[in-house]
Amino acid sequence: MFRELDPVTVFDALSNDPRAVLIDCRTEAEWHFTGTVDLSSIGKKTMHTEVADATGRPVPGFVDTVSAAIEKDTPVYVICRVGGRSANACRMLAAAGYTDLVNVTEGFEGRADDNGHRNTTEGWKFHNLPWTQN
Repeated sequence: MFRELDPVTVFDALSNDPRAVLIDCRTEAEWHFTGTVDLSSIGKKTMHTEVADATGRPVPGFVDTVSAAIEKDTPVYVICRVGGRSANACRMLAAAGYTDLVNVTEGFEGRADDNGHRNTTEGWKFHNLPWTQN
């Protein structure tokens, strides 16, 4: 159905496969307040499309939006904050016929540490991978 890879492995895969794309399925508020993956150093742009709204309800048209932009045999990597929504997005895309899907474990920010802080033990930002604050 889909594989799961850590952020460092995903960045390497995105860097080495010209067909590979990254979908950030977090909310617009998250993109604005916590930043976004920056793939400009490898000549790519991240696709931003919400899979769920701020209340957790599925966003109608998620699969249609992806299908309008990405072929079903394209290597697709999906990231969210921690990895849960992106796993759900992978399931939805697999059901729609996508055949090469990867959930980015740890997500953009990773789980909270013992003090309730993110980006301190895991995640895209923790691994010092390229990102930007919008």
